[in-house]
Amino acid sequence: MAPASAAGSIDGGLYSWVTELAQRAPATLDSAVRLWSDYGLALFAVIMLVSWWRSRSADPGRTAMALCAPLVVVAAYVVNDVVKSAFHEQRPCRTLHVVTVEACPALGDWSFPSNHAAVAAAAATAIWLTGRRLGAVAVPAALLMAASRVWVGAHYPHDVLVGLLTGALVAWPLTVAARRCAPAVVRMRDSRLRPLVAAP
Repeated sequence: MAPASAAGSIDGGLYSWVTELAQRAPATLDSAVRLWSDYGLALFAVIMLVSWWRSRSADPGRTAMALCAPLVVVAAYVVNDVVKSAFHEQRPCRTLHVVTVEACPALGDWSFPSNHAAVAAAAATAIWLTGRRLGAVAVPAALLMAASRVWVGAHYPHDVLVGLLTGALVAWPLTVAARRCAPAVVRMRDSRLRPLVAAP
């Protein structure tokens, strides 16, 4: 377990500066960032759905990668949550006592690393490897998700940076490995499941 003072000494000053900036920002901006922080992960689900839809007319390997993307994201979340449970870092809004845009999570809702950042990074990585055009949307969105978590006061900057790294490092090899499921996609294209893996 990392002491709260040790965690805060890494980038507590930067966190405080960002949260103070958020307090001086227009209310409409804070509201927009809060909405993105709370519900933005839904965008990645939509992009993964579009990625799967487009992949049906692609080679079987790419289709397999698109189909496995949700499982890759779940795996990244699980790994990140295991890391989170090992460190037990309190939220910065609990230890630094700053005013934040969003209500501070309850005690015991650990901060390091950020699950939101890990999930966003995993989804963006899987989407990028499946198709660069959609990846060009997903990658900036993941970075914005990470930044929003600091802006609303839920995380230290190092929480989201490690979350992004964890999500990407888990998603990259798993997504690449998903290409090995191409033979299964080929068999599905010759079955009643064809609409799931092949365009009309």
